[in-house]
Amino acid sequence: MTDHVTTHQAEDDARNAGILIWLNGQLVPRERALVSVYDSGFMLGDGVWEGLRLYNGRWAFVDDHLDRLFEAARAIDLDIGLSRAQLIAALDETQRANGMETDAHARLMVTRGVKARPFQHPSLSRQGPTVAIIMEHSRPSLPRPIRLATVPHVRGLPMSQDPKLNSHSKLNCILACIAAEKAGADEALMLDVHGFVNTTNACNFFIVRRGEVWTSTGDYCMNGITRAKVIDLCRANDIPVFERNFSLVDTYGADEAFLTGTFGAQTPVATVDGRQVGTGEMGPVTERIRALYKALVAEGA
Repeated sequence: MTDHVTTHQAEDDARNAGILIWLNGQLVPRERALVSVYDSGFMLGDGVWEGLRLYNGRWAFVDDHLDRLFEAARAIDLDIGLSRAQLIAALDETQRANGMETDAHARLMVTRGVKARPFQHPSLSRQGPTVAIIMEHSRPSLPRPIRLATVPHVRGLPMSQDPKLNSHSKLNCILACIAAEKAGADEALMLDVHGFVNTTNACNFFIVRRGEVWTSTGDYCMNGITRAKVIDLCRANDIPVFERNFSLVDTYGADEAFLTGTFGAQTPVATVDGRQVGTGEMGPVTERIRALYKALVAEGA
């Protein structure tokens, strides 16, 4: 597909060739930012991460992101080994070293560290954790609204792998993305275990019907920070919003649809399973929410 796009599509920026990456307390050039093949993140996907966005010298909603990171680490019994203040200091140090003021994206990653032997048991991770921050100049550049295709892959039950964990183990979502691309779409629309519309492989999903904003119950999707901000903004600005079960039939008949995520904020959806959503462009409710979100970020909330 010649015009494939993604929700993380950004302008090319030559400065990213020379970025410095924070790795276990040291700033190193990207070509030297290496981890062991014995690292539990590389070997098993054993770790958690956060994506953060820099706007006008400030990391948007940094406390919310660190809350989620520490909660995830606690859930998988992983000691990050650094305090919140130390992680914020590492973000700021990396930002300054790379001369970044705005339109930058950070991926903060923590794994269980280097294993003594190449096997699963967490007790074999005896050197660690591994903490890395990749920070890039990154201005979103979406040439058109996103096309989605429903895929057979679902976000699972909490007892298999809780979808609220922002873990390094993303194979389920990658397979969903591959299936969508094979179907001629940009990204995958994933259902929950009951067949209700849930999320995409990379972002949270919203529809607008007759002026009302709908999103999933939240039981089977990532507990997205941008998702939560959008819901709060709707409630504070008299936009009817509902966290509820809804079907593909409801989705096909929607007036608007959009995705939420740290990178793209609110990304409009053009089609779902080949069916045009509304006009196929960003709708008025989505535009209003995007403006409210931009103002919230500008306030430094």
